[in-house]
Amino acid sequence: MTKEKALIQKGKRLSYLLRHDQSYSFDAHGYREVSDLIHNYGYTMEELLEIVATNNKKRYEFNDDKTKIRARQGHSVNVNVDLRECVPPEILYHGTATRFLDSILKNGINKGTRLHVHLSPDEETAVRVGERHGSPVVLRINAWQMHDDGHKFYLSNNGVWLTDFVAPNYLIIP
Repeated sequence: MTKEKALIQKGKRLSYLLRHDQSYSFDAHGYREVSDLIHNYGYTMEELLEIVATNNKKRYEFNDDKTKIRARQGHSVNVNVDLRECVPPEILYHGTATRFLDSILKNGINKGTRLHVHLSPDEETAVRVGERHGSPVVLRINAWQMHDDGHKFYLSNNGVWLTDFVAPNYLIIP
């Protein structure tokens, strides 16, 4: 396996270890000890630095002294990653696969096992998200109306918008 492919595999494993590992006791802010990843999962500090620096979605961040690392969002474990509550732009986007469209139109966008629904600030990003799940479709969300109706929005420090649920009536259907 090439170094690049090995790093991609380690990055995917890191995503699980920082977002979904029910067996680990994360600190209150979702950080995991770097030493745990090095001693128990075979990472090197150089690999972790490279994964954080090169991740195209800027999913991960270290604490100030680089002794801890966390995912910025996408958790299924209950942690507080210091999200800022913000007023959203007028329109946000949700990328998904066409096979989920009928269910979303009927039931809305649910967070599933994650703590939040993830929304994108632009169509281009939403297309890339949708492509990960199959044939992509991008849904437009009337975020201002949701906010005016009392729904909370959070902005992750890597630009992903988060909310708890998007009801079908907030989907903008052309």
